[in-house]
Amino acid sequence: MGPVNWLGVALGTAGCFAVGALWYGVLFGKRWQREVGVSEPPKGAAAARIMGLTLLAEFVVVSMLAHLVARTAPAPHVVLMMAGGFGAAIIAPAIGINYLHQRRSLALFAIDAGHIVVGLLVAGLALIATA
Repeated sequence: MGPVNWLGVALGTAGCFAVGALWYGVLFGKRWQREVGVSEPPKGAAAARIMGLTLLAEFVVVSMLAHLVARTAPAPHVVLMMAGGFGAAIIAPAIGINYLHQRRSLALFAIDAGHIVVGLLVAGLALIATA
């Protein structure tokens, strides 16, 4: 097992966070707000808390991906398969289970699941680029 690529983790976390900013901003922000019933984004301390905890959660996910990469030393294309697989086959179904019970819309699921899949693919690219 090789060491965890902490530079890749840092850049991957930042990349995943940046995807979220675009995703919930210019790309799907208005639709997402309609789907969840939010009319205004949080401000001040509430915004800082939400963004800080989001960054921490993304760091945990990207760290686990990096640990798996360090443990298995896969080829670059396999890193992307792992990253996409984490998002599409583990996290997205978990979101979907919760949304089914909460009776949330398919549109909301697509927005939120899409964010995590694309964000993790960006994180995988960061791990590859810094290897």
